[in-house]
Amino acid sequence: MKHILCLIVIFLSLPAVGAQPIGVYEQGTVVRMKMGECLPTVHGFMTNFGAPAMQIGAEVCPEFTLISDKVVYIIVGRSSNQLIPLADVIDFRLHNNEVAVRLDDSKHEGKFCIKEMILRSEWDRIQRHIDEQMKSTELEQVRR
Repeated sequence: MKHILCLIVIFLSLPAVGAQPIGVYEQGTVVRMKMGECLPTVHGFMTNFGAPAMQIGAEVCPEFTLISDKVVYIIVGRSSNQLIPLADVIDFRLHNNEVAVRLDDSKHEGKFCIKEMILRSEWDRIQRHIDEQMKSTELEQVRR
């Protein structure tokens, strides 16, 4: 009887199989969004060495600033309808040189191209510098 109780306790203390999502998700906050040029997609050997493709038109895609604990990512959607709500904490992971984003516990992930990455400490320093410049400019305008 003791052996059965020990096995039950051990079994209940183990994490459930399939409870964790595939890959390691981080959490981050989207703080900025702007529309910009879509990043070119990488297709393969034939596209790279074939005849140049005609540009149909300049499509605009959303560009987001995603802040995590250690890194700030500038990510670009693949099309104009890939939107992420601002000021929401989202789950994301790095996958094949892209950022895979899960919204609202959905099973589907949105894929975004990474345009830029910067360390969070460096980004914070740059933001403080911008704030100081804006304050000094405002003071100069008030003095006039």
